[in-house]
Amino acid sequence: MTTKRNHSSASIACDQWLHILDELSIGAFIVDEHRRVTAINYSAQALMGLKAADVIGRDCREVFLGIPCMVDCMVPGIGDSSPQGETAEIPHGHDSRRLITRLATPVCSPDRRVIGCLTILQDHSPIADLVDRIHFEERSQKIILDNLDIGIFTVNRGGHITFFNTGAEKITGYDRRQVLGKPCSILFDGNHSEDLHILKKAIAEDGVRIIRQGKIATCDGVVIPVRARCLALKNEKDAVVGGLVTFHDLSLVVQLDQAIRERYTFHDMIGKGPEMQKIFEMVDVVAVTDATILIEGPTGTGKDLLTQIIHSASRRSEKPLVKVNCAAIPENLLESEFFGYVKGAFTGADRDKPGRFQEANGGTIFLDEIGELPLPLQAKLLRVLEDKEFYPLGSRRTSKVDVRIISACNLNMEQMVAKRLFREDLFYRLNVFRIELPPLKERRVDLPVLIRHIVHKLCAARGERPREISENTMEILLNYEYPGNVRELENILEHALIVCQDEKIKRRHLPAYLQKQNAARQLKSPPDQNMGAASGDGEREKILNTLRQYNWHRQKTASALGMERTTLWRKMKKFGLGS
Repeated sequence: MTTKRNHSSASIACDQWLHILDELSIGAFIVDEHRRVTAINYSAQALMGLKAADVIGRDCREVFLGIPCMVDCMVPGIGDSSPQGETAEIPHGHDSRRLITRLATPVCSPDRRVIGCLTILQDHSPIADLVDRIHFEERSQKIILDNLDIGIFTVNRGGHITFFNTGAEKITGYDRRQVLGKPCSILFDGNHSEDLHILKKAIAEDGVRIIRQGKIATCDGVVIPVRARCLALKNEKDAVVGGLVTFHDLSLVVQLDQAIRERYTFHDMIGKGPEMQKIFEMVDVVAVTDATILIEGPTGTGKDLLTQIIHSASRRSEKPLVKVNCAAIPENLLESEFFGYVKGAFTGADRDKPGRFQEANGGTIFLDEIGELPLPLQAKLLRVLEDKEFYPLGSRRTSKVDVRIISACNLNMEQMVAKRLFREDLFYRLNVFRIELPPLKERRVDLPVLIRHIVHKLCAARGERPREISENTMEILLNYEYPGNVRELENILEHALIVCQDEKIKRRHLPAYLQKQNAARQLKSPPDQNMGAASGDGEREKILNTLRQYNWHRQKTASALGMERTTLWRKMKKFGLGS
């Protein structure tokens, strides 16, 4: 029965993704562990000239006869169950062929068993045909490229950007005025990037190169996953004059993979400020050990996500991560939930039931809100930490477990110990390695990056292009205190995206309480009467020159001027300096 439920829940999740991918005109189909096709969306049917009724229930090797399988099989025992992809041509009609990118990723049940495969198909032929016909001096061709729903930029032989279309602006967050004439290395991970090397090779060898798992840096320094195609660009005399890159944002595919595999990396927890960088360095060291970890921080700061990152980076990543919210379980059920019980332990116990610690055996258990544990249970938890064993409720035999314990609390544990609300000996056993997550109001430098990252993630999940944020809206977001921290910021942006029907998020799309608070703040703020016209002109000139020096990158400009980014934002607005 459990296996059927696991299959059912995984199937429902995948069916939802098939619909989302259909909205993006991306083909996709699913096979089960016996290679039988269980679902195929409309885009895949159109792409391959097949109907759902002709393929559902059939072996994928029979259905797609003549179409090369470009990835290792995801079926258990054959493939390595890791996402793989390839680009190849497939027959289309009698005399033509299509260029197809095919990405396969395993479908797993909640117990992490591979139960099938999801394959995504992207047709690149129309774009490839257009690119092959380009004489790039023609303005009409530029207009066409500018309206394609794909990122495109060109470079000259020196690697400087000569064209940057609207799709590239939306994906990277750069305005074309910020990048035209600049080295294309600003879009990659510096001059030594492997992706940049591939582009240079395509230009030097007058060929085409595919970047299957590439990375593009946004204007805020956030790295997003892309699939790209690089080729040499020629003039009307057939001489190579530079290169052209087309790229797709793979954030949606990566989120799908994470949802299926429950794997998370530091990319999922954004932080450019010194506080977060220090935490990332600490986590990078402790994740590979088996040390017990205590995470402290206010509600909504990302304790749950940090736990998932630590587990994914540990040697236990292939084993379960079991989460327990100690505050959400009734006190009279806590012991049986933690340690399980045996048949006959109490009225209604008609079978043995394993506890959360047994479910986490070999992996990690996350005890959230551990400060809410009652004192009697704290004593039993202490024994698990010391002896790695416990008595299930009603049993006379101990059960041994091998688990790593990560606990979290939004209160100060040392104060709880001082007030005798938490056992001192247990605190010291949990506090082998402590990580303190700062509230969002202390991470002002991260706010612009976080805001754009969350918008990008939410839009990708909705199958939409990332929305822009107006300047006055961004100013409100940068000046809010966020008592609910990152979780509240996510809720605010999700609200705005639901309400917003335009290309740009504006102040009216924000929650009402945020608009009211901003209006009250503006009424209380006195006008700046200390700056004369002459000094104002001088400061304006200084800010303008520094903005130009740093290519209108606000964070770098603010750092160079020795001011907060929010202060720079207000002064830019005051002096009429747009980006």
